[in-house]
Amino acid sequence: MSSISLAPSRPVLADRLPRSIVTDATLVVAGAALTAGLAQVEIPLWPVPITGQTLAVLLVGASLGAARGGLSMVLYALVGALGAPIFSDHTAGTAILLGPTGGYIVGFVLAAAFTGWLAQRRWERGLLRGMLAFVAGSGVVFLVGLPWLKVSLGLDWGTTITSGLTPFIVGGVIKAVIAALVLRGAWALVDRADTAKR
Repeated sequence: MSSISLAPSRPVLADRLPRSIVTDATLVVAGAALTAGLAQVEIPLWPVPITGQTLAVLLVGASLGAARGGLSMVLYALVGALGAPIFSDHTAGTAILLGPTGGYIVGFVLAAAFTGWLAQRRWERGLLRGMLAFVAGSGVVFLVGLPWLKVSLGLDWGTTITSGLTPFIVGGVIKAVIAALVLRGAWALVDRADTAKR
């Protein structure tokens, strides 16, 4: 008899662990913690620095699946809104979540769920399809973040795109490549371990 869990019917990387609600809760918390940690990582790059926040969202979604990945980002957003300094640059509070950049954080929830949905269909197991999945996941963040930014600051669309999307394209592509390489490598290790057990 299988235990109750949020594990998807199509397994993702995290489903190599025992399936239970306790495991799921631990994975959701770990995903939020990873996002909080990588949100503080900043690598100088033109035209704007790369932060690890979106990379974490992509990795969490793809490795946990749609339900757990989305819940992990909900937890991240709630803990940050309640005052823990886990958003980028150690910021926190409802003012951040409801402010001009809050749409990107809300977009993390949908991006993780969408990336997880693609992972449940094995998109992350191939390098090219993985990169496409992670570019699409990043796109979901901007689909929510850009209109939010526009309305919050009363910008026109040209200014919104110039300030809220264009500077992040290079970093977004790099993060998609990194995420694809990490997930492809993780699956290769898992497959090798399975082969060794036979």
